[in-house]
Amino acid sequence: MESTTFFYFLAASILLTIAPGPDILYLLTKSLSSGAKIGIILAAGLVSGIVFHTFLVMVGVAAIIQNSTLAMILLKILGAAYLLVLAYNAFRAGQSGKKISIKKANAESSFVAIYRRGVLMNVLNPKVLLFFLAFLPQFVNLSSPSADLHIALLGLTFAIQAFVIFSLIALAAGKVRNLLLRRKNLGQILNFVEATVLTIIALMLLIS
Repeated sequence: MESTTFFYFLAASILLTIAPGPDILYLLTKSLSSGAKIGIILAAGLVSGIVFHTFLVMVGVAAIIQNSTLAMILLKILGAAYLLVLAYNAFRAGQSGKKISIKKANAESSFVAIYRRGVLMNVLNPKVLLFFLAFLPQFVNLSSPSADLHIALLGLTFAIQAFVIFSLIALAAGKVRNLLLRRKNLGQILNFVEATVLTIIALMLLIS
């Protein structure tokens, strides 16, 4: 792969990552409600989903799913259902009226559960799969014997730059959160915002 092609890919990847979208919106909301550490772990889960989709593109499974109407519908339903469950849990947390605090947020949020949430949000989203199926091959000579290796390299590159950008967003949101910790009912407000964001993402997934 030529270096110029790689840098074109990297530039396009960065622009696509910072463009407003469901991942950044939810990451920002979660980092505000639960802190930068939780946001970074969520980011790790999200980019792990990217690696998974890259693997599906490499082995040809992505193309099979794309051509299966039933598989696409099932993925949409599962993805939306999962997001709605998360939205319901966030809404219930907001109704409980618990005050937000750094120690409590980190104690009550299992790092493994947050990481798994990020993974599932991406893995169960067929739009992400279709994006990588269309995006990655544009920068690869598919007739080359090393095409799969190049796709893997590009997928890993996309995941790394996305993790860096997502982590910076989580850190920035965490700083803002620390400034707002004393605001009354902030925890409830952010839980309701999180529930709303998740519901919107679920509905967008279903109608797309």
